[in-house]
Amino acid sequence: MRDAVSLPALKCRDVAKISLHLWTKTVLPKTIEMAALGRALYPGMLYDCRRDSFIPGVTLWDKQSLSKDLDVHRQPKTDLKFVASDSLRDKTSVLDVSASLKASFLGGLVEVGGSAKYLSDKKSSDRQSRVTMQYSQTTRFEQLTMTQLGKISYPDVFEQKTATHVVTAVLYGGQAFMVFDKAVSEKEDKQEVEGNLRVMVKKIPLFSIEGEGALKMNEYEKKMADNISCTFYGDYELQENPTTYMEALQLYKKLPSLLRQRENDAVPVRVWLHPLARFDSKAAKLEREIGETLVAKVEGLLEELGDAERRCSDLGQNTTISDFQDVRERLKTFQESFGIYKVLLRKALATVLPAIRGGQAQDSSLADILTAHANSPFRASKLKQWLENVNGEVDVLSSYTRELNEVPVITSSAKFNSILFNPTVDTVICFSFTSVKYEDKYLQTITEFLRADPFEKQSTVQKSSDQDIQPWFSNPEISKKMKENLCLFKSFFNANKDKKTTRFVISSISDPSNPGISIRLYKQEKVDDRFQPVSKPPAPSVDIQNKNVILKLQKSPTGVTTRYRVEYGVTQPDASGADGGTWETIDTPDTKETFILSGLQLANQCWVRYRAVSDVGVSEVSESVQFSLQGKVTVPLGKSWVSAEFLTFSLLFL
Repeated sequence: MRDAVSLPALKCRDVAKISLHLWTKTVLPKTIEMAALGRALYPGMLYDCRRDSFIPGVTLWDKQSLSKDLDVHRQPKTDLKFVASDSLRDKTSVLDVSASLKASFLGGLVEVGGSAKYLSDKKSSDRQSRVTMQYSQTTRFEQLTMTQLGKISYPDVFEQKTATHVVTAVLYGGQAFMVFDKAVSEKEDKQEVEGNLRVMVKKIPLFSIEGEGALKMNEYEKKMADNISCTFYGDYELQENPTTYMEALQLYKKLPSLLRQRENDAVPVRVWLHPLARFDSKAAKLEREIGETLVAKVEGLLEELGDAERRCSDLGQNTTISDFQDVRERLKTFQESFGIYKVLLRKALATVLPAIRGGQAQDSSLADILTAHANSPFRASKLKQWLENVNGEVDVLSSYTRELNEVPVITSSAKFNSILFNPTVDTVICFSFTSVKYEDKYLQTITEFLRADPFEKQSTVQKSSDQDIQPWFSNPEISKKMKENLCLFKSFFNANKDKKTTRFVISSISDPSNPGISIRLYKQEKVDDRFQPVSKPPAPSVDIQNKNVILKLQKSPTGVTTRYRVEYGVTQPDASGADGGTWETIDTPDTKETFILSGLQLANQCWVRYRAVSDVGVSEVSESVQFSLQGKVTVPLGKSWVSAEFLTFSLLFL
């Protein structure tokens, strides 16, 4: 936490002691020191601590009296800090914000300005590393003297009860927050990136001392600097705010001189508030402060909501979301409901905080809001569960579409129909996600929950169920079937992707009776929603009789085999199974198990393989079998069917 400025604190306490004769009480209201947070707070201004707002245009003294005996002292001080955290706790700490003022900020009562806008800056993604540099200066201290405090020009203010305090002292200066962000790719280690970013930001003062910083950087540092963005929040008047690391480096060199050259541009940094009740008992009072424990709980609650908002933002940036309209619409519904809930929560906080401070409500009113939230479907555990389920669903969709990266994802029914009705296409085979469209129980719950303001009916808010809902993709049976269909579709696609009259697509078509994934065949205006393509058959067996090659073939283990396509050649396939040369092909007339290859030219080594043929395409080719017309036959057994070993045997000519 930032150290309090000692000199103004002492002076303000002295003012308080001198003023004791104005109002004596067993327990006197205390003088308050607080951060200005970019607000225009000057000596003599009235302040309402119940709402943490200043009262413009109304004072206890006329302008001449205020300026006549104002006590002014120079108080130069410079400080530099680095903050690696993006939490509200650390942000308010570095700005030295009290618990009470923090509560008002969290409840939306305080509108911050200048450098204090840093409080509202939040990371938009979890894949984002952040380090903040705080540069702060103080220049002068101003306080009201005994002359003003003893002579009230406008005593009517006390009866108006619009204010509780008056600003008696102000510390002027300026602050600058430079927020440095670096995006973290999926291939990078986030902790390593954060460490490197921290090193680069802490080097800014060193680079500025050495002069031309770019000249002192090595190649790695220059590359790193090019990928660091900067957001500036400050009390300094700049022609242009820095947006890059190098621009921030140049600005840092100028910061020390900006206020020295134009000291009148300094703004209130900290202020001291004197209770009006010490002047007149009729004045409004700050009856009660908000307990620090409750403030910490509110802070934690809003941090949790911020985490959920960030995760939701990351999901929205996922390209897979744009490919699946149903997922996109569910996320949009959640974001809308989430936004409404945040507004209602802040409205409740903004109402109850002044009421507690003014004595119209107890601390329990704030505790009731926290309880209502803890019972709501927007509590952290429910948000986390739903977001994890959606993230898991998106990961599944992403992994399957990546496996089929050559197959286009059709995102709308209009695009799908344009393919179906294309006159050059007679067959469409669709890899269909059938369970993406469904009634989301959680979204129904939060929609119903928000039909009335949950914080106006706190006593009736019942805790929503913690029962887990199993996502469709986590069902073991469905998952197994999905993987099987992926293998079938991918194999069939690779074997037929060059066929001009056949199109392969990915789409989301709801079919509750066939959960997970199905392969759909569109042909001749008919649809087969449980289509099974032919797949890789077992390796052929080879027998040689009278220089005829007798093949034993088997139907595809899936789909409907109508015939076979036999391929043979004298060039050995390479280790990857890719063709090493030209293969001759011949289609069998039917699906009989035996097929005779005759009339082959004499060769030391030959290879034969085959495919299962269906009405819409061919299967992946079987393993190749080596044979020799000179009497030696080598048969590699199909790896996916029996083993990866080779069986060698000899046949004698009859």
